Amino acid sequence: MVIENLFLIILGFVWIVFAVIQDLKKREIANWLNFSLVIFALAFRFFYSLFNNQGFALFYQGIIGFGILFLIGNLLYYGKVFAGGDAKLMIALGAVIPFSSNFYSNLNSIFIFLLFFLVAGAFYGIILSIILVIKNKRRFSKEFSKQFTRKKNIFYIFTLLGLVFVVLAFFQSLFLYLGILIFISPYVYFSAKSVDESCMVRRLDTKKLTEGDWLYKDIRIGNKIIEAKWSGLNKEEIIFLRKRKKKVLIRQGIPFSPVFLISYFGLIYLVILQKFYLF
Repeated sequence: MVIENLFLIILGFVWIVFAVIQDLKKREIANWLNFSLVIFALAFRFFYSLFNNQGFALFYQGIIGFGILFLIGNLLYYGKVFAGGDAKLMIALGAVIPFSSNFYSNLNSIFIFLLFFLVAGAFYGIILSIILVIKNKRRFSKEFSKQFTRKKNIFYIFTLLGLVFVVLAFFQSLFLYLGILIFISPYVYFSAKSVDESCMVRRLDTKKLTEGDWLYKDIRIGNKIIEAKWSGLNKEEIIFLRKRKKKVLIRQGIPFSPVFLISYFGLIYLVILQKFYLF
């Protein structure tokens, strides 16, 4: 493993560890952390290329990787899958993950990272949701019952569709799996919604608010309305709330940064074994 790859691997690892610590402690990943990773990674690539007399391929690949994950990170953010800090961390890793000077090897490494991320994210979300349900059994049960009562028509529609596909399975076995999937879909939806409403909402002192915190619902104070938007609270809104409110309801997200660390470990494991010809 050549020195430039080792440096980039260690750089990414150290920054992700700091991001995880910050996310678990403060439920946020600071902009300076993500931006500094981009600056350090691209600066290293540039100066290494400049003084190594082997061309600027390493630098260009960093720019390309940054561009690819910039698009993916923004799609996930505006698709309301990622919070701002998570999206920026993914974008920043785009400047790190292309370890090779070969475009197709780098594209492969990005794909492997995203695949790890998808699988690890699914398991992580399920496990964390189960823990939250166990810790908040009463509130979860009450909320689940409420969600079912409000939206029981969804349950009836999916049950009917599931039965139709089960009947069709007598002619084509593939329909059986679709029927089962349709049957369990409302339970998954009600469970996810119940976890969100019963386990992820808490009353927070306005002195503890930070930029990006999500309001549970819109707040009207006089003629001013502070909206519960995806981008979260900004500085001006926090200052305004601190002057007029002692506490507000905040919707907390699941700290997702550990998934980045797991996925990065998975990628590095494959890199070290050279399973996917990344170098």
